[in-house]
Amino acid sequence: MLNFAQAQYLLLLLLIPLFYILFIVAGYLRKRRIRKFGNEKMVSQLMPSYSRAKGWTRFLLFTTAFFFFVIGLSRPQIGAKLKEQEIKGVEIMIALDVSNSMLAEDYSPNRLERAKLAISRLVDKLRDDRIGMIVYAGSSFVQLPVTTDYVSAKMFLNSISTSSVPIQGTAIGDAINTALRSFSTQSEKSRAIIIITDGENHEDDPVAAARQAAEMGVRVFTIGVGSPEGKPIPMDGGLLKDKDGNIVVSRLDENVLKEIASVGNGAYVRAGNSEFGLAPIVDSIKKMDEEKFSSVVFEEYDEQFMYFFAIAAFFLIIEMLVGQRRSGKRLFK
Repeated sequence: MLNFAQAQYLLLLLLIPLFYILFIVAGYLRKRRIRKFGNEKMVSQLMPSYSRAKGWTRFLLFTTAFFFFVIGLSRPQIGAKLKEQEIKGVEIMIALDVSNSMLAEDYSPNRLERAKLAISRLVDKLRDDRIGMIVYAGSSFVQLPVTTDYVSAKMFLNSISTSSVPIQGTAIGDAINTALRSFSTQSEKSRAIIIITDGENHEDDPVAAARQAAEMGVRVFTIGVGSPEGKPIPMDGGLLKDKDGNIVVSRLDENVLKEIASVGNGAYVRAGNSEFGLAPIVDSIKKMDEEKFSSVVFEEYDEQFMYFFAIAAFFLIIEMLVGQRRSGKRLFK
């Protein structure tokens, strides 16, 4: 497979037709100047050493050299072989709460969008670690399997909304169990789960799920999003109300999140407006034992530009050796 690393230089090949036009125009202007001295054939007899054929030969050699020089400048490469590469890192599963309570505006613009921004910044800082994402509300599913493809991770992140999970609620325990099933490695001390939520759990027993994770060597960290005093939840142009018509206020439940982190051998961080809390947690995760991962990548292409430069130099040397005068042996007339 042939690839051009700097294909934009191929546009220079468009100059070759221009060279031909300029060469023909220059020949025409030369004939006009000759006609000013007299009959064209008579003037040509006065210049017996001039070779029109040599002029064309030198021009063709120059344009051929220019062609190969441009190809070399575009850095042609061959290769594209697959190879297996080993990297060291940890696996991080981020479980993001997408229930309606995450629309509360404790942060700008709301809890969910602020969490997505923090995750995006985290992804920008990752190198060899693997990351996966789970979204959950009343149920959970894998939004992004563990990967080192950080570009795809950010694309999947942008598509997350409160409509990603149709069943409302906050099943933190189910999210932890889904994360445990989604790791690509079973190695202990190289796996971590980060739960991002307001902590209003109504569905299951997240503490028991975190304890099970710890027994499997997986550390569980929690980030509390929201405020203890709470905020109403914007919904359909108004505020969410309960069945009695009262405005629903979503409050941060730090107690359950602290307990999850405690039994999960992790840590709890309350998200702030300036520092969301992901950075210190990830710094702690990076101190864990790293696992070796194998990944298939494209091998680097073999550069071929030097061969094209050599061909261009060859034609330039020939062009200089041809000269401009007619040879005694009349090889060029």
